[in-house]
Amino acid sequence: MKKRIAFLKEQLHLHFDAVFEKPLINEIAKNGIYATYEKKDILIDIGVETTHIPLIINGLVKISRDDSHDHEILLYYLEEGDTCAISFINCIHRSKSMFRATAEEKIECIMLPVNIIEEWMVKYKTWRVFIIDSYHNRLEEMLSVIKELAFFKLESRLYKYLANQVKFKHSNDLLITHQEIANDFNTSRVVISRILKTLEQNGKIKLDRRKIHVEIS
Repeated sequence: MKKRIAFLKEQLHLHFDAVFEKPLINEIAKNGIYATYEKKDILIDIGVETTHIPLIINGLVKISRDDSHDHEILLYYLEEGDTCAISFINCIHRSKSMFRATAEEKIECIMLPVNIIEEWMVKYKTWRVFIIDSYHNRLEEMLSVIKELAFFKLESRLYKYLANQVKFKHSNDLLITHQEIANDFNTSRVVISRILKTLEQNGKIKLDRRKIHVEIS
């Protein structure tokens, strides 16, 4: 027990020391559960009651939901230092999750029980600010997705998607297949391959086997 708490405190000081006050860090270490997930593991699923929300230590998590035809729509990503504040709202209302959280790579996180974190909203200003800021940022990202779906060409959306992948993964070389991208865009691999070829001809990317090099201006 003591070793677990000491380990969580170490991780929290490493990743959230400038975000949370010391008493809150102590409470997170006491009540949180350290968890790891492999690529494609599901942290939170649609239609399931959410009892815990993740505080991301390392890795990248994709947040998505299904449309009326059960096709997945990519909404946004969570990375180190993030949490899924929208799932927290579901928890407060005791409603089932409307979103799916999927590990894009190996994930390290601290799972926080909802019955405790509700109390923190009143008790700790840093937690309240963290959740509100997180919710605001996620809402802006979802509105951006809606705008892109309505007004932007698929080519522009695809390049932005790749640029975001570069940002999140800290590398201009993306180890991703055309089919994986097609799944995120709810379209066919043939369509994605054709648009990627156009982006390459325009000098925005370079295609290789199972790898895409993205040119960021």
